[in-house]
Amino acid sequence: MLLGLLLAIVLALAGSAYVLGKRNVLALAAEAGRRPQSLAGYYGWYAALWCGIPGLLAATLWLALAPGWLESTVLSELPANAIPEEPAALDLFINDIENLASGNIASGTAGPEVRAAAARYTELRSQATWAAGLLTAVLGFGGAALGLRRIRPDLAARVWVERVLQGFLMLCSTVAILVTVGIVLSLVFETLRFFESVSVSEFLFGTHWSPQTALRADQVGSSGSFGAIPVFAGTLLITLIAMLVAVPIGLMSAVYMTFYASARTRDIVKPLLEILAGVPTVVYGFFAALVVAPAVRGFGTRLGLDVASESALAAGLVMGVMIIPFISSLSDDSITAVPKSLRDGSFGLGATRSETIRLVILPAALPGIVGGVLLAVSRAIGETMIVVMAAGLAANLTINPLEAVTTVTVQIVTLLTGDQEFDSAKTLAAFALGLTLFVVTLALNVVALRIVKRYREQYD
Repeated sequence: MLLGLLLAIVLALAGSAYVLGKRNVLALAAEAGRRPQSLAGYYGWYAALWCGIPGLLAATLWLALAPGWLESTVLSELPANAIPEEPAALDLFINDIENLASGNIASGTAGPEVRAAAARYTELRSQATWAAGLLTAVLGFGGAALGLRRIRPDLAARVWVERVLQGFLMLCSTVAILVTVGIVLSLVFETLRFFESVSVSEFLFGTHWSPQTALRADQVGSSGSFGAIPVFAGTLLITLIAMLVAVPIGLMSAVYMTFYASARTRDIVKPLLEILAGVPTVVYGFFAALVVAPAVRGFGTRLGLDVASESALAAGLVMGVMIIPFISSLSDDSITAVPKSLRDGSFGLGATRSETIRLVILPAALPGIVGGVLLAVSRAIGETMIVVMAAGLAANLTINPLEAVTTVTVQIVTLLTGDQEFDSAKTLAAFALGLTLFVVTLALNVVALRIVKRYREQYD
């Protein structure tokens, strides 16, 4: 409610400043008998930014600092013996106060101290809301007045507005980078905690994955085994099968629709192919578990092969079908973007259609095609539902696609569910798997970029 109120105040003042800014510059220009240096709309944005930026900064700071101030103020007014000393109990005490103040049910029977604190919390929150609204309005009004006063016909309003927008875009880019850095650091921090109980060599080179650990030392399986080689081998095996299915079909589909299909056929086939990208993965999982896996097992049995009911082949085949639209669509866009002059020049030199595709078009479209394949690999590595339903959870170290395997993402999900405590090696192993997967994916991207740079053909 507070956020909506503050935003409404800022938007109302900024909108008014925008209208007044346009009117002021037009009036001043008519009075001076000259044209404004920029379009009138830029002067409106100039005044609106002067109004909106101080108001938004005040609202942001208030929303960030107000909860801490409310908690500290309420706790400081309580008797010292009424405040729990244990951090966990103190958090629960504060949650009870906030829940009671919000009209929700507290975690237990609320005592008189909690009820008094909740009443005080409600009172302070109401006062804080009014104060925040008043402060935002004053700053916004003051900024608007200052901005309108600075407006004159020779002011380069467009330059000022573009500078502010450039700074905003840079801020957004910085936030995105910092979020990525924060995610990586959180993975690194938890991974280091995991390696305090499990050695790096055991994790990276161990061939037995059984992360089940007991809550008590006298229970079976209390030690656990964290050799991640079978997990990564299963991931690579299923990804390889999926790529063997998706890359040829997707690339050939793009070539057919670009060079051989009629316009009517392309208009029908391409949307139908892209519909596959919108199918939920759980549907693919059902299809893999109920149709493909029994079919693979039945076919293998007729050939005298021993096929598991859940196999890497079934999961990889369905995952490949799921990925076909990514490669097909991105490859089609890359091939279509190749300059028409190259195609015409190749035909003019007497090359056939297949020679033009093989020797001219595909090399020119290689960066886009490799980018599509990389996206498909990332999608295959991160897929979970199909693997759970069609490949199983068994961490087998094998290259036999007819056996059950598991992948990194599936193990991360299983490790982070259940009643195991967060500080256990079992739970922290999920972060080690995630960080290793991140490093492997980053290395694949770097290698792919070097390949693209090596074979890219430059055109003016």
